[in-house]
Amino acid sequence: MAQELHDECGVFGIYGDPQAALKSYWGTFSLQHRGQESAGLAVLHEDAITVNKGMGLVTEALKVEQESQRIGHAAIGHVRYSTTGESSLVNAQPLLMKTRFGLLALGQNGNLVNGESLRERLESQGAIFQGTTDSEVLAHLIARSAEPSFYDALKESLRLLEGGFAFTVLTPQALYGARDVHGIRPLALGQTKEGAYILASESCAFDVVGARYVRDIEPGELVRINDDGIETDRFVEKKSERALCAFEMIYFARPDSRMEGQSTHVVRRRLGQILAQEAPARADVVVGVPDSSIPAAMGYAQASGLPFDFGLVKNRYVARTFIAPSQALRESAVQMKLSAVRDVVFGKRVILVDDSLVRGTTSRHLVQLLRQAGATEVHMRIASPPYTDPCHYGIDTSRATELAARNMNIEEIRTMVGADSLAYLSLQGLKTGLGQQGWCMACFGAGYPVPLEEQPVLPLMQRPIGVKGD
Repeated sequence: MAQELHDECGVFGIYGDPQAALKSYWGTFSLQHRGQESAGLAVLHEDAITVNKGMGLVTEALKVEQESQRIGHAAIGHVRYSTTGESSLVNAQPLLMKTRFGLLALGQNGNLVNGESLRERLESQGAIFQGTTDSEVLAHLIARSAEPSFYDALKESLRLLEGGFAFTVLTPQALYGARDVHGIRPLALGQTKEGAYILASESCAFDVVGARYVRDIEPGELVRINDDGIETDRFVEKKSERALCAFEMIYFARPDSRMEGQSTHVVRRRLGQILAQEAPARADVVVGVPDSSIPAAMGYAQASGLPFDFGLVKNRYVARTFIAPSQALRESAVQMKLSAVRDVVFGKRVILVDDSLVRGTTSRHLVQLLRQAGATEVHMRIASPPYTDPCHYGIDTSRATELAARNMNIEEIRTMVGADSLAYLSLQGLKTGLGQQGWCMACFGAGYPVPLEEQPVLPLMQRPIGVKGD
């Protein structure tokens, strides 16, 4: 299957801390699992915003010694895996631009389904784009807005965007955070003991800088943080159906993060318990795929009464394969990343629990590893439903031809991966495990919350962007 990933990113922002640069470094570092192509920091000192960024991991793109000496009381950080645009330094974020309102730096997590049409319209009106990422669209919309203030221009521009997104925007006056109207992409608010406010894609970024999780930013919410404190507003009046990406809970978020008020670790363990009830198997040991599948495997073992053990171990110095930028790198990374513990699986019937099966190449390799280590049977259990539909909101499965469950039935997938049996968590089981309403499950065939056909989102789009009507 042809693969080209377009995956998650991570954003971080802090305001009101004299060590803003250093804390942004560590906060961004804690979000490394969300993107490994590039990383960057934008720091505000007095009225100047400076950006350091580069390709690779946070530790490669940035130097902690340098960031610890950067003076500034506000900053935003970003880790990137391409959602749109090529993997190059020009697309690395935060993006820094000068507008009629002054300097602004921005970082984005997610993807705009109408980004291309907005870009074409802006270019037809003379806008010049530096790179190919859709994140730059927001900056151009702000710059060309006819609203008298930056705040109003930002609100107007956000209303034009369709898709799943979370933005952090830094200006000399304030730090802003915004989340799409469905809340597809996550964004949380934290606060340090000293009173500085923090925005981050995941709450795990708060822990590393000694901050506490306050709450999630609401869908359609715009927050402004400045010397006067925090102010909250909505950039759209009408509330839409809540639809946080279920894959955040299943795979992306770290197990020590909280989303929608729930622990990702606890939710994943619950999914494993439900999976054991729905798809039991005769076996001797339950093994999870490190790291994101371990909670589900623990839950499966608890519910089935079987022992859980670490039958697979991970090389900690190999990046996450799902977000490696090419299929060749993904496959080589899988081979280096995991190895089987022979004494755990030799001569045993193994239940292998994984959080998801998207393309199947990793699953096939894992089954082979266990058989080579002496497992007599390998029964694969997936703690999510069949992944049948591509995501258009920021996860790298934009082509249906890449998806195993889209092109094969369960028996054909079982044969491909070489397992003795294969079963998925049901869609109802997933809904029960998540424990509340308001999730995007489009990738599991449950329908897209944002229409993919681009529609004019405001009467403003009927006239040149940035020109006010009568």
